[in-house]
Amino acid sequence: MRELAGLGVSPGAAAGPVEVMGPPPALPPPRAGTDAAEEERAAVRALAAVGAELEKRAATAPTPEARGILSAQAAITGDPMLLAGVRSRTERGADAAHALHGAFDEQARTLLAAGGVFAERVADLADLSGRAVAAALGLPMPGIPAPGHPFVLVADDLSPADTAALDTAAVLALVTERGGPTGHTAILARSLGLPAVVGCAGILDAAASGGLVAVDGTAGTVRTSVTEREAAGINAAATRAEEEAVPAGPGRTADGRAIDLMVNIGSAADLDGVDLTGVAGVGLFRTEFLFLGRHEEPGLDEQAAAYAKAFAAAGGRTVVVRTLDAGADKPLPFLRLPDEPNPALGVRGLRVARERPDVLETQLAAIARAAAGTSARVAVMAPMVATPAEADAFVGRARAHGLTTAGVMVEVPSAALRAARILRGARFLSIGTNDLSQYALAADRQHSGFPELLDPWQPAVLDLVARCAEAGAAAGKPVGVCGEAAADPLLAPVLAGLGVTRLSMSPRALPAVRAALLRFTFAECAELAGRVLAADDPAEAREIARTRHNERGRS
Repeated sequence: MRELAGLGVSPGAAAGPVEVMGPPPALPPPRAGTDAAEEERAAVRALAAVGAELEKRAATAPTPEARGILSAQAAITGDPMLLAGVRSRTERGADAAHALHGAFDEQARTLLAAGGVFAERVADLADLSGRAVAAALGLPMPGIPAPGHPFVLVADDLSPADTAALDTAAVLALVTERGGPTGHTAILARSLGLPAVVGCAGILDAAASGGLVAVDGTAGTVRTSVTEREAAGINAAATRAEEEAVPAGPGRTADGRAIDLMVNIGSAADLDGVDLTGVAGVGLFRTEFLFLGRHEEPGLDEQAAAYAKAFAAAGGRTVVVRTLDAGADKPLPFLRLPDEPNPALGVRGLRVARERPDVLETQLAAIARAAAGTSARVAVMAPMVATPAEADAFVGRARAHGLTTAGVMVEVPSAALRAARILRGARFLSIGTNDLSQYALAADRQHSGFPELLDPWQPAVLDLVARCAEAGAAAGKPVGVCGEAAADPLLAPVLAGLGVTRLSMSPRALPAVRAALLRFTFAECAELAGRVLAADDPAEAREIARTRHNERGRS
């Protein structure tokens, strides 16, 4: 038996036979004597076919995360710079397949030269390139294996299109050789409720021999050569854990301390079929999904109608609307922002309003119009706030539109350090742990080489969370976590012990998080949080919580 270590990005455990994802089709030798116009048409048809297929998958994707990612990928297939790159290559004699491959490769090299900020998007471009080349050659793209029985899927990395199309009745868990905690594989695995480990060096070699493997998406480990008896025991334990999860009711500790459990959405459709019993509302309404792929900004009426549907679906609950979070790894064509040498430190989030104040004003007006006709308690928050002055300015803009419950996202360490001052004007704080980790540890969240630095269990990140929670308690105002950390059932009692009052997550994560909180009294949560903060690294912090969690489960 061999144990491999990676980064656990989606909690849970599963065991089963391994299946390895196949590579994309190989590029054949160039064809001579091509008709430039016909090759260009063939390349454009291939891109259109890929875009249409991605849009089709987006329309039926099971989660808001999947829909947003697939729609963004589909939009890339119509990018004018990409089409220009294809045209220039066919004019120089390239056939359609090589023109597509070259144009995508050029875009990828341009992004890499910018310092690796778009490393995750480069991987997406490689996937799109393979799909377009296959379409131009009339070949099928390799899909998810279908062996006819449940299995653990292993791959070098998974594209958004592949991950979003996973059949969760067949795929038990995901393991990838590459990838990080904020990559698309990780985000989609969490939204689908699949145990997942990424950045697991050596898994492809280990999987080549087949057999049964055991995946622990909480610990970030993969064990090979497990026996059938061991696999059955692991899966039975996972089933018991699901059955023990508390499916409905409010979030609270064992002694009744309230922790508001909330959900993340991208549109009203994401609340279809969700049991909101005991759920405090929507802690993160990601409005950028309405803007993705648009070459023109959605107007006031269109935005107001979309927001009104979400507010109505939430009933009389709280809905926290995040204003447009664009820039960096979320470029939006209609903004027409200039290229930047380091976009992650440039114009993104609230900073877009410096260049395009009209976009924020229109959005706030639309939210206010939608809020006026609903029973939902509508709040707004701005992303990428760095200073009290920025927070005050946003709160003032929101109030000018009649939106009196205005807060900010804490994604920049300076905002966490000045949380007490920010809360003089802001009504609440919501912590985005992915970006907070990126900026606190100086580790690009789009880079797959720093998974341990982007781990929300980093004590430095939890120190910043504690700073925000202390400020919230002193001001008597809510402090929430809406990043991926909120969906981790091991971390939920720690966050509660730090003083976090709201946890917002994918609806699939609610039962496990609800059950985890009920294992501890609030005093026990606080004691656990103190021990975790004293850890030297995220592995030690996680192990402390896992041990305590298991002890409480046996008591």
